[in-house]
Amino acid sequence: MTNDVETTPNTPPRAGARWGQERRLEFIDYRLHWDGHLNRSDLTSFFGISVPQSSLDLAEYIKRAPGNLTYDTSTKVYRAPSSFQALFASSSLERYLEDLLRATVSPEGLHGSFLGWYPPVATVPRPWRRLDVTAVIAVVKAIRQHEALTIRYQSFSSATPSVRVVTPHALVNNGFRWHMRAYCHTNDDFRDFLLSRVLEIEKSKIDQERASADRAWHNMVRLVLAPHPELESGHRKVIELDFGMTEGECSFECRQALLFYALQQLGLDQPDSGKSAKAQQIILNNRDELAEFLPKTSYR
Repeated sequence: MTNDVETTPNTPPRAGARWGQERRLEFIDYRLHWDGHLNRSDLTSFFGISVPQSSLDLAEYIKRAPGNLTYDTSTKVYRAPSSFQALFASSSLERYLEDLLRATVSPEGLHGSFLGWYPPVATVPRPWRRLDVTAVIAVVKAIRQHEALTIRYQSFSSATPSVRVVTPHALVNNGFRWHMRAYCHTNDDFRDFLLSRVLEIEKSKIDQERASADRAWHNMVRLVLAPHPELESGHRKVIELDFGMTEGECSFECRQALLFYALQQLGLDQPDSGKSAKAQQIILNNRDELAEFLPKTSYR
């Protein structure tokens, strides 16, 4: 995907820089891919541009991908042929599904989304964890400015809150809860702290860059999944299909620091869950290789 400007996490893009022609070409590509059709009014209404400008954008898109659209003179609509091949990464399946998920949260405010028509979509509801907006703002500021925070924190291992000094360097979402990954000055190591358990931020002070020393954060480990060996052949094939397995296995990489959460979501955090093969369905095929990284407790 071509960007109008190069940015880093610490360098925000110039105002309006992503709303140039390149962004509009992404829009054309996305709508053709997922809606199957597009007309000039889609461009003019979404971007607030003139009809002549929309024509120029369509001409540029045709120049780059001449086989990606045909013009239907009867309806005055551009259509994607069966041979359509997406030109931009922003038209990917992953992006589309992420946009659908966002639509379930805020269907009236899909800022930055190229969604046109989309099917009814729902997600499984879950209880919302308590989060203090001022605490989250303070943590984000601390990450940006390399600050140490003195917090009053309620851990699961203690019945009463404790005071910790932490220097956060990243935010983590495990699918259910938000954490900050931080250097704990009290314990002299890197740990995860649930944002919902930060009861108070007492003060902050300038520290130093800590992220580069967090080896578990930067170290990537490989998880190899396979169907449960006690499944019947037909059921194993179903699991292989679900996970896109090749020769009975699939693998993916994960930060070592997030291994606990990845295994927990897969129901693989315990070597013997006591579940039947049909209930468990998959196993961690390289558990021995990951032994040194596996969590020693299932409580967090």
